Amino acid sequence: MRAGHLLGLAPLALTALACDSCYGPQNNVVLTRNVRRMQPDAENATVLPRGPLEWGQINFLHTTDTHGWLEGHIKEQNYGADWGDFVSFTKHMKKKAKDMDVDLLLVDTGDLHDGAGLSDATSPDGAFSNPVFENIDYDLLTIGNHELYVSEVSYETFNGFAKVYGDRYLTSNVEILNPATGKFESLGAKYRYFTTEHGLRIMSFGVIFDFTGNSNASRITKAKDMVKQPWFLSAVNFTEPIDLFVLLGHNPPRTTAPTSTWGTIYSTIRKMRPDVPIQVFGGHTHVRDFVVYDTLGTGLESGRYCESLGWLSMSGINSTAFTGTQKPHGVPHPTTKPIAVNTTASANISGAATQDYGLKFSRRYLDWNRLTFTYHAAGSQKRAFDTPAGLRTTGEISAMRQQLNLTGLYGCAPQTYCQYCKPFGDPGNIYTLLTDALAATVVNQSRADVPRLVSTNTGSVRFDLAKGPFTYDDSFIVSPFINKFYYIPDVPYKFASQMLDLLNSGPYQKRDALTGTPEYGAMPKRDSCVDPPITHNHLESRSYPGGKLLRRQELTPGYTTTDDFGTNGDDTIHSVIPYYDVPIDFQANASFPTDGSEPETVDYVFTDFMLKFVLSAFQQLGANYTTSDVTYYMPQSFSTQTYLPEYAKTHWHKNMPNCPVGAGIGFSN
Repeated sequence: MRAGHLLGLAPLALTALACDSCYGPQNNVVLTRNVRRMQPDAENATVLPRGPLEWGQINFLHTTDTHGWLEGHIKEQNYGADWGDFVSFTKHMKKKAKDMDVDLLLVDTGDLHDGAGLSDATSPDGAFSNPVFENIDYDLLTIGNHELYVSEVSYETFNGFAKVYGDRYLTSNVEILNPATGKFESLGAKYRYFTTEHGLRIMSFGVIFDFTGNSNASRITKAKDMVKQPWFLSAVNFTEPIDLFVLLGHNPPRTTAPTSTWGTIYSTIRKMRPDVPIQVFGGHTHVRDFVVYDTLGTGLESGRYCESLGWLSMSGINSTAFTGTQKPHGVPHPTTKPIAVNTTASANISGAATQDYGLKFSRRYLDWNRLTFTYHAAGSQKRAFDTPAGLRTTGEISAMRQQLNLTGLYGCAPQTYCQYCKPFGDPGNIYTLLTDALAATVVNQSRADVPRLVSTNTGSVRFDLAKGPFTYDDSFIVSPFINKFYYIPDVPYKFASQMLDLLNSGPYQKRDALTGTPEYGAMPKRDSCVDPPITHNHLESRSYPGGKLLRRQELTPGYTTTDDFGTNGDDTIHSVIPYYDVPIDFQANASFPTDGSEPETVDYVFTDFMLKFVLSAFQQLGANYTTSDVTYYMPQSFSTQTYLPEYAKTHWHKNMPNCPVGAGIGFSN
C-alpha cells in the first residue's frame, strides 16, 4: 500500500445528503448505521464449500472485474467478505503453498472501479480504492478498459498503481502518452519472464481486447498487429527456457466471444512453441468460465464484483528446474486432462496441440465470503484467521467509507429488486422500480405540465438493489454512470409512441467512451440475483477441518456454472437462479391526460448516450430531427446516478432510520 495514504486523506466535498425531508429537526444530518466486522451490517455465509481444493505443482488465485467492491457485498451473505478478509486469506494460502512445497501465484485481470462507492465517490475514480487494492501482493496483473476511459484515471494508473507493482503490471498492447516526453510508452511492462519460488520458468503477457473507447491519453495495439511486433516474437522465442506461458488479459477466454482476441494470441504462441503449456486468465464479460484450448492449454475467467475468486491448479509440467513436488501431501490433486478439446473454444486456435502431455488441471469458483476463506485456509493459521495486515485493511476500508459518507442514508428500500431474476415488468424487477422513479423525478419544472416520455438504456443499470438501507453507496452500485438527460420538445405523439419498439428492435446501443461496458450484445446470461424461497436441500457426508461431518445443508440461490470441464466447478453448491431477458431500453411516461386520451405532442426525454440512436430512429419514422433540436431537459448536475436517490428521499420514508434488512440478494426477504 502507498505509504501514509490513510493518514493523508483530505476531506472531500461530497454531494450525498441525507433525506432532507425525512428527519424533522435532524434534516441536515447524515445518518450512519452502526458497523461491525466484516463491514457495516455484513453477514457471513451459511453454506460451507463442497470440499477441499485440489493442489497441484503450480496453483493460482484469480480476481477480475472487482469494480470497487472492496468492502464486499454488505447485504448478500454469499459475498460478504471484504478486502481485508481477502488479504488474510491470501497470506494463509501462500503459507500453505510453501508448507506443501508448491507454487501459488496471485493474478488479476483488471477493471478496478465503476461499480461501487469506495472506488467511484472520489476524483479521480480509484483514488481511495486503488491503495486498498494494493494490500494484495499480486504476482501478475493487467489493465482493464475501465482504467482507460478517462485520461485522469489512466494517468493515476500510470503514475501510481503501475509503479507499485513494477514489472508485475503487464500492459503488452497498451501505451500512454507521457506528458514529460510527449511520446507514447508502455503503461506497464510489456512482458515478464521470471522464475517461481520452486523453479518454474514463466513467460507472461497482459493483453486487453481490441478496445476502442479509450481516451486520447492512451492507445491500444490490436492483437493481430501486436503478435507481429519484434518485441513479442522475441519474447515468445526467449533464449532462456520457458516452462509455462501465463497470459493475462481483460479479454474473454472463450474465443467465440465477439471481443475475444485470445485465438490470435494463443495460435501465434502455439505455432512457435508447440510443446509448452499455455495458461490464460481472462475477464471483461463478468462470468465464471473455464475453456479448453488444446491438451496443453486452458483459460479461466472468474466472475465479477468480488462475488467470485478463481482457483486453478496444474500438475505435470515438464521442467528440469522445478524443485517442488508434483503431488503435495495431505490434499487432493488435479485429475482432469484437457484431452477432449472443446471444438467451440478451439475453433480459433490454429496448430492446437492434440498429444497427451500428461498435464492435469482443476478449477474452482469460490464464493467471496469468510466462511469460504476460513474453510480453505484451515491448517495454515496458528490461532486466528485474521492477520494484522487483514485487520488493518478492513479498518482502512471502514475509515474511508465513513470519510466518503457512503453510509449516508437516503431511504429504506421496501423489497429486493433485481435485474434478471424476475420477468421484465414484474414488481420485483428493478426496471419496474426505475420506471416509476424516472416518471417521478425527471421533471423540468418549467414544463412539468407538458406530457413526457422518458427513455433510458437498461445498460445504465449495473447491479441489483437489496431490501434495506438505500445509501449513497447504493446509488453507485445500482448505476455508477453519469449520463445526462436530453430532450426534444413538442414531438408529435404519433412519432414518439413508436420510438421504444423501434429502439428495442434496432442495433445494440453500445456504451460510449465515458460510460463503460458492455461493449457487445445483450448482457451474458448469468446468475445476477434471485429472491425465491429456499426449496432445495443438499445432503453431504464429507470431512471438514476439525473432523466434523457436514450434514444436511439448505442450498442458497447462487451461481450454478457449466464450463468445458462440466458442472462441478462451483466451490459452494447453490440452487439455480431464474434468468429473464430484458429489453435494450425502457421508458416512463408522465403528465399524460388524466382522462386516458393520447396527447397530441410530448416532450421526448432520453439520456445522452442514446443520442445517435434516437435521432436515427426518428429519421426512420420520417421525423428528421437533428442535434440542433436537442437540449438539456434537466440541469447537468442531474444524471442517471441521481434519479433513484431522489426517488428514495421522497418515497422510501417508512422505517427510517432503522431499515429492516432482507436476508440479501439471493435469499427470501
